[in-house]
Amino acid sequence: MNINFLKIDSLKGALIHVGIILGISLILVLSFFYLYLPAATNHNETVTIPDLEGIHINNIDEFLTKRNLKYEVVTDSGFTSAYEPLTILKQYPLPGSKVKENRKVFLTLNAVNPPQVRMPSLVDGSVKNAQLLLESYGLERGEIKYVPDLAQNAVLEQRYQGKKIEPGTFLPKGSKIDLVVGDGLGNTILEVPDLSGMELEDAEFTIVGSGLKVGSVLFVDPALADRDPKDEVQQAEKRLVIVKQNPSGGRNMRIGEEIDIWLGEQEEQEESILDSAEEAIEDNEN
Repeated sequence: MNINFLKIDSLKGALIHVGIILGISLILVLSFFYLYLPAATNHNETVTIPDLEGIHINNIDEFLTKRNLKYEVVTDSGFTSAYEPLTILKQYPLPGSKVKENRKVFLTLNAVNPPQVRMPSLVDGSVKNAQLLLESYGLERGEIKYVPDLAQNAVLEQRYQGKKIEPGTFLPKGSKIDLVVGDGLGNTILEVPDLSGMELEDAEFTIVGSGLKVGSVLFVDPALADRDPKDEVQQAEKRLVIVKQNPSGGRNMRIGEEIDIWLGEQEEQEESILDSAEEAIEDNEN
């Protein structure tokens, strides 16, 4: 071996030796981090975390083992009626995450026994308000049954499993609450007033006073639509009166239902009365 190679007899020789040492050191460091360490730790071997939500815990062991993953069930649990007890509700890491093999996945399960919640008071509120309240209490809206009542869309009763349920009663979270709701019509039967020949204002007063509602206000002649039936000056020239109505006078209706009316000039109303009388005579003759 040539010993002279190791001798340092000048500044240039010293720099060459330092450069050789630094180069060898750099190669060793890079080899350690980019060759040895990745090989020793399986650096490039990752597993994609699957979506485990809704899978029963009894099926999870084999499911994760095939993917070289482990799991641990956390002590906290949640509840939803959408899944069976002991199915997975949450997981960490999240689905789609890239992790190393044998990584542990933490699981939150659906409780076996749903937690108890208090029944809120829904009576006298609207259906929409009832829906929001039930959701905030962890309950679900069941069937809606409409019954005759003047309070339209107002909750009259709250029921659980076919029976009335009082506010404050404890129920399993996720229970379905049925609602009895008013249809806004009531069940009182009224006789429809005869509005023939009345001016619009008088007809509206009569309809509302009878416990009914004014429906559509139409004109038998579209050319009359520009006239204001409540304008006293125009009415003095040629009166607009009720010439037709539906349902007709004498029929029965429930409280709160609507009557449609047609306006025409007074002569048209008289002709309408004559036509009705002639039809009645013909019916009697037949």
